[in-house]
Formats: sequence, C-alpha cells, structure tokens
Amino acid sequence: MNKSETEILIIGGGAAGLAAAVSASDKKVLVVDDNPRLGGQIWRAELGKIKSPEARELVEKIEQKQVSILNNATVFGQKDEQTLLAETPKGTVELNFAKLIIATGARERFLPFPNWTLPNIFGAGGLQALVKNGLSVENKRVVIAGTGALLLVVAEYLKFKGAKVLLIAEQTSQVKLAKFGFGLITHPKKIAQAISLKTKLFGVKYLTDCYIKSAEGKGKLEAVNLTRNGKTWRVECDMLACGFHLVPNVELAQMLGCKVENGSVKVDEFQQTSTENIFCAGEPTGIGGVEKSLIEGKIAGFSVTENFEKAKAFFAERLKTQRFADVLNETFALRDELKNLPDAQTIVCRCEDVRFGDLKNYASFREAKLQTRCGMGSCQGRICGAATEFLFNWKNDSVRPPIFPVKLENL
Repeated sequence: MNKSETEILIIGGGAAGLAAAVSASDKKVLVVDDNPRLGGQIWRAELGKIKSPEARELVEKIEQKQVSILNNATVFGQKDEQTLLAETPKGTVELNFAKLIIATGARERFLPFPNWTLPNIFGAGGLQALVKNGLSVENKRVVIAGTGALLLVVAEYLKFKGAKVLLIAEQTSQVKLAKFGFGLITHPKKIAQAISLKTKLFGVKYLTDCYIKSAEGKGKLEAVNLTRNGKTWRVECDMLACGFHLVPNVELAQMLGCKVENGSVKVDEFQQTSTENIFCAGEPTGIGGVEKSLIEGKIAGFSVTENFEKAKAFFAERLKTQRFADVLNETFALRDELKNLPDAQTIVCRCEDVRFGDLKNYASFREAKLQTRCGMGSCQGRICGAATEFLFNWKNDSVRPPIFPVKLENL
C-alpha cells in the first residue's frame, strides 16, 4: 500500500479545490481528484486554456511544484482521524494530512419518467463531459430538458460541437425567470454571460413551463413527449440531455462526522466544519455556482493555513455570492407536477431495478432499502436517493464506507 503525507489535503480538483490550493500554497498541499484531469465539471480538459486568473495561477503553482496533484484517485474510506484511503489504478493510497479541505462539488439530480433509462438519454452535464472527452454529437438531434442555468451552458457547448439542438425545455416559469433576470442588474458579469449564451443559441427554442412527460424508443431513444401549459406533443430526436438542478456531494463529509443540514455541509465563517481541522468549500456547502465556489475556496485555503485576515477580506464578496445562490435555488425550485411523472412501472433505482410502484407503500428510505434494495446498488443511492427525496420527501442519512465502489483487493 502506497502512502502520501501532506500538511493540507484537498479532496476535489474543481473550482473550489483549485482556489483553495492556490491560497494555501505557502504550505505543503496535495490536491486529490478522481478524474484524469483537474478542472471539475466547469474546467475539465480546458484548465490550461481558460482565462480564469485562478486557473492560470494554479497551473503556475503546479509547474513550480508548489502544489502536488494526485489524479485518478477516488477517496472511499478513512483509516483514522488524519488518514483517508483512496483507490488509484496502482492500488490503495493512504493519504495522511494535518488539515483537510473537502471540495467534492455536486452532481446532477435526475428525476424518473417513463422510459428514462433508454440508451441515448444522458444527464445534461454528463453528456457535456462525454463530449469533452471525445464523444461525437455531430449532426445529432438533441433535446435538452430539466431546470437550471446548466441547460443553457450545455446547449451552447453541444451546438458548438455540431449538434442540432432542437429545443431547451425549462420547467420553471417565465415569471420566475423574469424576476431572476431583473435581479442580475447587480451582477453585470452574469448579464454579459447570459447575453453571450443567448446570442450563441440564436434559433434554438427556449420554452419555459415545459418539461418531459416520457420518452419513446425500441432499443434506444427515438422521441420524447413534452408538456407545456396543458398541451403535450412529440419531438423526434437522437439524444436527450436531462438534469433537474444539482445535489451537493456530502457523503465524504458525512463519513467524517461533519454536520450536514438541509442537504449541505454546515460551516462557520472560515469554512470550518463541525469536525476539527476539516474545512469545506464550494457546492457541498450549498449550490451556488462557480463564483461562490472560488470565493469559498479562497477563504478555506487562507483559513486552513491560519491566514485569517486574508480570509476575512473575502467575506463581503462571499455574502454577495450567497445571496445570488439563494435566488438561483429559489428560481429553479422543482414544480410539484414533476412528482406525477413516473407510473407504477417506471424504474426509480436503476442499479437494482426497483420500480416506482414498489416504493409507494413505504414510509422512509431506510424501510424501502430493507424491503426492495433501493439505494443498495453501485451508485449507493446517489441517483435514487435524490429522486426519492423529491418524490416522497425521504432522507438518506446513512453513509457507510466505502462511499464509492472499490475493488475487493483495495479494501
């Protein structure tokens, strides 16, 4: 078993983790990420090319060997209070640290609807990631559906890569979006980003109050059925990119005993969790976008190295990003009609083939897990847990190591 020792261990190579690494780089820092390349969902495969000053500074720190990187490493367990276990292509690595920053980001929320398991139905961010890693969408007819600003970003990227984006179905209302847009007056950069996206998506339908009812296809996706204001119609397509906002990745924090409230890791003003010497930044503390992640990462990086005055300098900016995050989450809150999408035969737990009709009579996620194996597959409830939380208001508070599937030899 390989061993690695560092003063500051950062789990997650996205915006928050990278910002924290730069701020903490006067100490010995190790960034661990489960992807082949750093950058997270926002910057993956483009880290050295993007204009972000944080990204450029990090690349310089890495080149100067002020920050160490361990890619393709999935943290799955804990050996003791100051040692985590990670699986790599070369086996298990013991990660010993003095202080830890959790920057594990977020994942997409998926909601079940009839035939949502057909091939060529992807998560919105998932399809974007696949295309970034080489999947061709040239001349593919793509429908993008769900909720959140990510839909626009994915649509623009897929169009740039040659896809025929037929339409974007946004489940939230026009009234909410108008209110959200008006609130951007105090965020000129975001207004500029929105205008740029809209310009690049000229000719692509953007329908509010619109959502997926079902998918059709024999062996693979052939069409989707959409509904809007009581009207339902069919759209033939090759691919569906679908996502219903984001869910914080809090499993590692939970395993380490950090307090979690309302699905997010609880932190103090210096990004410290309820567990000593463990800090958290970015989406695990609440969904809020890349700006919030960068600011929280900076604060965590300075705080973990006890540069508290430098950390305090970013408090006001963090408050501004948090206010934006609150508006963002309110704008894209899921409508109740989405709870009625699955029928009795709709699969909810894809890993264990558990159907909606099998779950309706249970009172909790624990009870359903015991009786149906819902949440006991390889994703360990990451997909069906978020879905059943919305559908039934269940809470999945049980987190046990390994928090990701690993080879038996690495246990």
